[in-house]
Amino acid sequence: MTRIVVQRLAARELEDALLYYETLSPGLGTAFLDEWARCLRRLLVHPQSGVVVDDDVRRLMLRRFPYALLYRHSRDDIRVLAVMNLRRRPMYWVGR
Repeated sequence: MTRIVVQRLAARELEDALLYYETLSPGLGTAFLDEWARCLRRLLVHPQSGVVVDDDVRRLMLRRFPYALLYRHSRDDIRVLAVMNLRRRPMYWVGR
């Protein structure tokens, strides 16, 4: 069974986004987290569904929020490299 591994910096980005949306409007952080979970479920079923952005790195867009998951897929796992805010400089995550 494929497992999902979230890199430390990606987990921090997820937490920051969750807190930001929750302070913006109560319940919006939960909606963000629900969308994150929906994307992870999709990756477990269709790990190659994201668009290739750099060699073996793929991007899967979240709905409703200006974020994307950047990840690598191998035979054993799906490694989430970044929870990318699409309003940040585009290649900040390179090197993870």
